Amino acid sequence: MAVPLFNLAPDLIVSRLCLGTMTFGEQNSLPESFLLLDKAFDSGINFFDSAEMYPVPQRTETQGRSEEYVGRWMRERKVPRDRVVLATKVCICIHFINCENQIGGLACGTLLRLRTDYIDLYQIHWPDRYVPMFGETEYDPIKQFDSIDIEEQLDGLGRAVNAGKIRYIGLSNETPYGIMKFLHIAGRGPGRPKIVSVQNSYHLLCRAFDCGMAECCHHERVSLLAYSPLAMGILSGKYFLPDGGPSDARLNLFKGRYSEGESRYNLSSPIVQKAAKAYLDIAGKYGLHPVSLAVAFVLKHPLVASAVFGATKLWQLHEVLDACKVELDPEIIADIDKVHTTYWNPCP
Repeated sequence: MAVPLFNLAPDLIVSRLCLGTMTFGEQNSLPESFLLLDKAFDSGINFFDSAEMYPVPQRTETQGRSEEYVGRWMRERKVPRDRVVLATKVCICIHFINCENQIGGLACGTLLRLRTDYIDLYQIHWPDRYVPMFGETEYDPIKQFDSIDIEEQLDGLGRAVNAGKIRYIGLSNETPYGIMKFLHIAGRGPGRPKIVSVQNSYHLLCRAFDCGMAECCHHERVSLLAYSPLAMGILSGKYFLPDGGPSDARLNLFKGRYSEGESRYNLSSPIVQKAAKAYLDIAGKYGLHPVSLAVAFVLKHPLVASAVFGATKLWQLHEVLDACKVELDPEIIADIDKVHTTYWNPCP
């Protein structure tokens, strides 16, 4: 079955599954990455997501490899540029004196690594201001710090768009305030591009998007790119095996060295365990693979353009592809909502 498509923006049609590449260059070697990219592309996935800081966990000696691997794959496989949609992310930082030069310079570095003339979707990886993220749930005004004005960020992005380096822009790890502020400022003057997407976490263990963000995105026509549909593998059930899961599973392999992931996907939390096991029970009740249940749930959301997933092995990629064949009926959704009501967003 072909992967369904979604019209993300004018002349920007993306597959509803997007292969994330943050393991490329750390957990996955170059040949392994090529195999995953080959299979994804041959299966109908045309959408690939990276970031200038990848792979994770972050290390100076590996920074940029994920983008480099994708670029080498396109060049060596002779993949026509117009047959893929390349999305990547940038960290904007107040420590750079000139935001325009920062964005332009980082975009040029990305273009060199990706071996392309333009980026289809350039996303701000996270806000350059204090917001609760990666497990935090409450806003603390005291934590606010100096940041680059959104006007300046949009001006820098606009110049990169005008220069032909970027086609569209998006946000990531954003809040309703951030979405509306970017849209408001973009609409105030010429040359400031409008965001077309936001890449936030969305899965069975975190439906925070539906509380505020969904209304903003619906009315402003901003699509959700839902990352981590398997909650970093928790919803596959592998961490609940008697041996605690494979030693090379990310939360085992990088235990104690991946604070961003461990703070959000806390396997020692009884609530996380109970919620995840309840969803695994639903999959078993209806004869579904846990991966199919999790991914199909995300794809059912009317505001989701694409589910951004990761895979380190071909069989994992096959499992995600199989989810495109699954339709969740109202009875299954009702059971899912019961669990959600009992265990409210345990992985925010």
